[in-house]
Amino acid sequence: MVTTPPGPTLLGFDVMLVGTILAAVAGMAVVFAIYTAITIKDPMAKRVKALNARRDELKAGIVTASAKKRQSLVRKSDKTEAVRDALSNMKVLQQSQVDTMVQKLAWAGYRNKEVAVYLIGLRMVLPIVLGVIGFVLLYVVEIYPDWQMKRVMAMAALIFGGYKGPETYLQNKAKKRTDAIRKGLPDALDLLVICAEAGLTVDAAFNRVAKELGRAYPELGDEFALTAIELAFLNERKKAFANLAFRVNLESIKGVVTTMVQTEKYGTPLASALRVLSAEFRNERMMRAEEKAARLPAIMTIPLIMFILPVLFIVILGPAACSITDAFTGME
Repeated sequence: MVTTPPGPTLLGFDVMLVGTILAAVAGMAVVFAIYTAITIKDPMAKRVKALNARRDELKAGIVTASAKKRQSLVRKSDKTEAVRDALSNMKVLQQSQVDTMVQKLAWAGYRNKEVAVYLIGLRMVLPIVLGVIGFVLLYVVEIYPDWQMKRVMAMAALIFGGYKGPETYLQNKAKKRTDAIRKGLPDALDLLVICAEAGLTVDAAFNRVAKELGRAYPELGDEFALTAIELAFLNERKKAFANLAFRVNLESIKGVVTTMVQTEKYGTPLASALRVLSAEFRNERMMRAEEKAARLPAIMTIPLIMFILPVLFIVILGPAACSITDAFTGME
């Protein structure tokens, strides 16, 4: 009987078997990547479909929902009112705080105003919860018995993180969303100019731009689609533009809104005004890129000194040092 000689092994594992498994995993990853690239979905499709359905309902005068949905909305409103009443009784809730939180939620992409009350309550409850958990772990259980002053610092960090954590999360998400909208705004204005010169109305132009830029810039496409829907059914078109400026924390958007309102009021040519704004925003984007490029040498200085130069010295001077060491060793 002929026996097959065992294959090469590494650390007790058959190299051929491991290589076959890795090749199969790599093949599956390639197939999955191709499938993902082919079957890419539009991130705006579901959102635009819901907004269009809501617009049709409002146009038709259908403002009442089904019984189940209406009960869920009423229940949610009752919970919000209960939280609002509890915070008001504790004298920790003011209308100015709610308005500020609603503004921050809008900048971050959240349009449900009831969440503002929950976030204000969470900002009050979360430091207490984290403080109690930290006290139990650090002083009762003593998971780190060697810590002395570090316990106090850890408790302070937990309480401060519980108070500032939700707001910091909203600020970071709002900043990322604003940067994404800023990148796509010049291209959106160029498309608006083309649509205006083609004879489309303002709401149709916004809707067309939202469809064209929905995949490349989902955040901007979402805002333009919502603005187009509001332009279609709101009594005052100025209110739709004001809502756009309210939802986006960007001076460029406010400039676009001002231009739109002025063209609606005075009848000035929309295409020429948007063309000027588009050129201005492109210049601003180029200036920001040049500013980042100018800061690059200063930013790269510390990594160059800490990581690149030591390795370079080792590569250059290492052979010489080894030769000198061998020479002195041979002399001895």
